Amino acid sequence: MDIVLGQPEANFAKAWELTIEAKRRNSDIVVLPELWSTGYDLENAAKHATGFKEGLFARTAQLAREEAIHITGSLLMSHDGRHFYNTAPLLSPTGHFLGHYRKIHLFRPMEEHQYLTPGREMPVFDLPWGKSALAICYDLRFPELFRKYALAGTMIVFVMAEWPYPRLDHWQTLLKARAIENQMFIAACNRVGESKGERFCGHSAIYDPWGNIVAEAGDTEVLLTAQVDLGTVEKVRAQIPIFADRRAELY
Repeated sequence: MDIVLGQPEANFAKAWELTIEAKRRNSDIVVLPELWSTGYDLENAAKHATGFKEGLFARTAQLAREEAIHITGSLLMSHDGRHFYNTAPLLSPTGHFLGHYRKIHLFRPMEEHQYLTPGREMPVFDLPWGKSALAICYDLRFPELFRKYALAGTMIVFVMAEWPYPRLDHWQTLLKARAIENQMFIAACNRVGESKGERFCGHSAIYDPWGNIVAEAGDTEVLLTAQVDLGTVEKVRAQIPIFADRRAELY
């Protein structure tokens, strides 16, 4: 989606519209982009950030419940009014918070480290379709996170991002690499549009454990929908047993 900088109401209206359509398509989960409600309006984080029971966290939970669908996508979160986090909640079809992931790796070129506090936890969620995990944008450049998820049995990682041009080739290469090296699905949602002089490259995509593209969007706003067979994960891991062949004692 194209995010309107610092305009939560406009962005929520778009997310609501996309979620309604996703449910009509019988989707199990909606993945929204990184900071989908505000964009990188970090200098106004104190105005936008709320706790889990307030603001857009609460309204998105209500949306998940009304449409009976899982939703994830990161928002600005705070529990004390002083520390702010780039936080992706995972919401159930009953509107319950199943947990959350706070972005661990803060992107210095966009000054995240000046406004945000990094997360420290890497949860894996037991969802109806299998073990799943979350990652946010810059995390893609840190294979250790995805390997930790894979070793915990994760079958699919949902990635949300604001990844700009001209680094589209990095986005596509890293998504594919994380899928291949961990023999898992990667489902990634990247924003489109322009903000603060940056043009974002979109190309949201799903990669399978072989690194093949299941579905890929372009750089305009669209609801990308696909069905995946998570049974592929076990088949690929059995065919090329990289986890059994690891030499963890050496590295």
